[in-house]
Amino acid sequence: MPDRGEIFVFWVLAIPLIAASMGVVVSRNPVHAAISLVAAFFFLAGIYVLLVAHLVAFLQVLVYAGAIMVVFLFVIMLLALRDDELKEARLKGMQWAGVLGAAGVVTVIAQAIHAAGPLPWRAVGPEFGTVRAVGKLLFTQYLLPFEATSVLLLVAIVGAVVVAKQRI
Repeated sequence: MPDRGEIFVFWVLAIPLIAASMGVVVSRNPVHAAISLVAAFFFLAGIYVLLVAHLVAFLQVLVYAGAIMVVFLFVIMLLALRDDELKEARLKGMQWAGVLGAAGVVTVIAQAIHAAGPLPWRAVGPEFGTVRAVGKLLFTQYLLPFEATSVLLLVAIVGAVVVAKQRI
C-alpha cells in the first residue's frame, strides 16, 4: 500500500502533467505545443520513477523528450508556418462536442476507478524493469511492433520533408 508521501508526490507530478498535456492540445503555435509535450514527458518520467520503473523513466527522457522531440521540432521548422496561419480560431460546434465527449470519458473513468476501490499492491520480482528483462521482451515478443514503429517514424519524417520541399 502506498504511503502518504508517495500519494503526495504522485499528485505533485500528475497535476502539472495534465496541465502540460492540455497545453499541447490547446496551443495554436506548434512550437509551444512541442515544448508543452516535452514538459509532459518529464512529468510522466517522474511517475514512472514512482512505479519503480527506472529504466522506462530513463528511456522516456532519453528517447521521447530527447530524440523524438528533436525530430518533431525539425519537422515543425521545416514546415515554416507563417503567423497568419496560426491565428486564433473560434470554437465550432464539433469542437465543443469533442470537449463534452472528453469530459464524459473522464467522468466515466473516474466513476470506474471509484467503484473499483483500493487497488491491491503487489511486490515485483528482482528482474522487473531491468535492461535484460525489457530487452528480452522487446526483441522477442514485441519485435514486430518495435520494427513497425521504426518504419512508421521513418515514413513520417520522409513525408514531412516531401511536403516541406514542395513549399520551399
